Amino acid sequence: MDGRSGDVAVTPAKRRSSGVTGTGRKVKDNAADWFNLTIRWNKLNDEGFNAATNIVNLRRSQSEQPPAPQSPSAATPLSPEQAESLQDECRRLEDVVDKMVAMVTKMERLTASQRGVRELEEFRSGAGGGGGGGGAPPLFHSWTAGQFEEAAEALLDGFRQELRLKQTVLQEVAHTATSDLCMVYLSCWLHQPYIPDQHRLTLEALLLETGHRPL
Repeated sequence: MDGRSGDVAVTPAKRRSSGVTGTGRKVKDNAADWFNLTIRWNKLNDEGFNAATNIVNLRRSQSEQPPAPQSPSAATPLSPEQAESLQDECRRLEDVVDKMVAMVTKMERLTASQRGVRELEEFRSGAGGGGGGGGAPPLFHSWTAGQFEEAAEALLDGFRQELRLKQTVLQEVAHTATSDLCMVYLSCWLHQPYIPDQHRLTLEALLLETGHRPL
């Protein structure tokens, strides 16, 4: 999922200068937070891919070394320097995943906040329940509070599933013996199958609707 940091400025100063208030202000701030979290996630994804690639390369160099004569079936142990490098890269990858866990927690809070906005707007308008917002009026151009909630839930679901995939790669990549499976792990990490282009379009629509991007 691409995040283009130069396309929208969502700074605190811009937030304060906007004339939007009340629930609209909250929704607009949430949209900015989604954008910023996505940018940070993509940077972490690149960092994690580099660490995972280094882990795979270290394991590959180990498998390519000739086995010891006294134990031809056993894997050749890494040199002390290689073993230390492998441990460092594993810690680096673990740190990336830990930061991603914290980011998904923040995304959960954003979604819960959006749910609260939807419930408040439905109460004010006397609209019935339901994620679409019932008869609640649009907050900006055309979206109701319920549609903002649906967008947040769609984004959150993708990042949650992607996090579970990252956690699997973290657990397995340093212990995988076959080169082909290592390549699968690296490809999955890099291409993020649970964050497809549709997620980028959802985020773009969120930014357009809240005025962070011009229509």
